[in-house]
Amino acid sequence: MGDRPTNWAGNITFHPRGEVHRPGSVDELRALVARGGRVRVLGSAHSFNDIADSPGGELVSLAGLPRTVEPDTARSTVRIDGGVRYAELGERLHGLGYALHNLGSLPHISVAGSVATGTHGSGDGNRGLAAAVAGIELVTAGGELVSIDRGDPRFGGAVVALGALGAVVALTLDVEPAYQVSQRVYQDLPFEALDEHFDAIMSGGYSVSLFTEWRGPVIDQVWVKARTDGPPPVDPARFGARPADGPRHPLRGMPAGNCTPQLGEPGPWFARLPHFRPEFTPSAGEELQSEFLVPRARAVEALHALDAVRDRIAPVLQVSEVRSIAADEQWLSPAHGRDTVGLHFTWIKDTPAVEPVIDLVERELAPFEPRPHWGKLFRTAPEVLRARYGRMADFAALARELDPSGTFRNDFVDRFITA
Repeated sequence: MGDRPTNWAGNITFHPRGEVHRPGSVDELRALVARGGRVRVLGSAHSFNDIADSPGGELVSLAGLPRTVEPDTARSTVRIDGGVRYAELGERLHGLGYALHNLGSLPHISVAGSVATGTHGSGDGNRGLAAAVAGIELVTAGGELVSIDRGDPRFGGAVVALGALGAVVALTLDVEPAYQVSQRVYQDLPFEALDEHFDAIMSGGYSVSLFTEWRGPVIDQVWVKARTDGPPPVDPARFGARPADGPRHPLRGMPAGNCTPQLGEPGPWFARLPHFRPEFTPSAGEELQSEFLVPRARAVEALHALDAVRDRIAPVLQVSEVRSIAADEQWLSPAHGRDTVGLHFTWIKDTPAVEPVIDLVERELAPFEPRPHWGKLFRTAPEVLRARYGRMADFAALARELDPSGTFRNDFVDRFITA
């Protein structure tokens, strides 16, 4: 079939039996699924593992579905199609006077793929992106069209579903009135400041991110995003940081112009909550990623555990990000049932060099029962991972109910969900 498709980073090659399908309508997709055989939906291909692969089956992109952005003023919701990305949705919503509660660091990613993998933004009071979903519409095995909303007892398993229930053709999202956000960057926060002031630092804005290269006893950058209609942000200079004297990129040597505006300049929510501007390659481009999510109450302990092995982490690391996420109710969300802190790693693009360090990070974090981000690189044993989700058995039962033939299963789902 010529050159095989790959994920965004190029570290995963997909193995469908033919070309990637790009249906132009829901009916075309239903007909494709009804033909039988395994099917996986690709999303924006921003995952770093084989979660989207379809070995010997069909691989589908929903980017060709008609764009749908239908606000419901009475319910404060918007119905969107399953192929839209956050960059396009944010601009269109803002033009209609609406906003989402939060966004991830990249606006390039698809909404349906992001919520399916438990992707999140940051902020002590902000739940992950899936928390905005009020309803979901799926093409399930046999080409059936199924809708599940918050009133359905199955809803807790329907959104962060890893593509295992069906192809998401539409989502209904909660919206609120559009708002403005400003962001400032601070540098060189002493690592020891986290011992006494972690809560104050992480709650010091609507969304806060810490960046470190694990090369010394310092947090290299603190990004503080504040809503102009909310409380004023806390100044990290109180804890030993200093204001950056100009715009910054989280990664050393990368142009700051690739990032959303800083220096306290207010702007629309969709142009400030992400770190990166949609017209540029996000992050470094040449990279691998992992993320491990630990209970908020033990985050400082977890950071000290990583600091103890920073000499092993730093040589294969580009940058690490620390973010907070409020607890939610989605069964497979890494923040299910617990306020959470995400420990993110942007690695160099060298899998043989990185994998032993991922093993090391997982060993150091094991006492904190981390839940890895579903779409990134991790090495956790399937039986260990399943035990960290109290509703895993309920999700597996839901997958059997909606997909009894295993149409939407793949090797990833078989390993971690249905084994």
